[in-house]
Amino acid sequence: MTDITLSLADEAATAALGARLAPIIRAGDVIGLSGPLGAGKTTLARGLIAALTGAREAPSPTFALVETYETPAFSLWHFDLYRLEKPEEAWELGLEEAFGSGAALIEWPERIAALLPADMLLIRLDPDAGKRRARLRGGGAWQDRLAAVSLR
Repeated sequence: MTDITLSLADEAATAALGARLAPIIRAGDVIGLSGPLGAGKTTLARGLIAALTGAREAPSPTFALVETYETPAFSLWHFDLYRLEKPEEAWELGLEEAFGSGAALIEWPERIAALLPADMLLIRLDPDAGKRRARLRGGGAWQDRLAAVSLR
């Protein structure tokens, strides 16, 4: 199990972390973004989406619950499950397709914890004295993949 903790100075550093992760994202990946409101989950997601797809704007899926983006290799599904009432509702949003042939970027993954694969990458963001702290935890192949982008 890989466990990396980073200090992020500001919003730009949070988006930059997403951009640094983009080259190692593959079809079949599940990335959870956890943390309190305002911790930077959507900012990190936007940085990853922009780097991976070239999209200049990535609306928060807070009300739509899901947005999809095309990359040359797969579809990237960005879920925001804050307003989800029951975990089973995630299947209606395309979760199975995202897990099967795309990559899933999930804000508020704890709302569907029982449905998530064990080898996912979980990124926990927390405010930290005017900055943000990011904790990345991943099983399976994530250790080698995260080492390849030299996050430390």
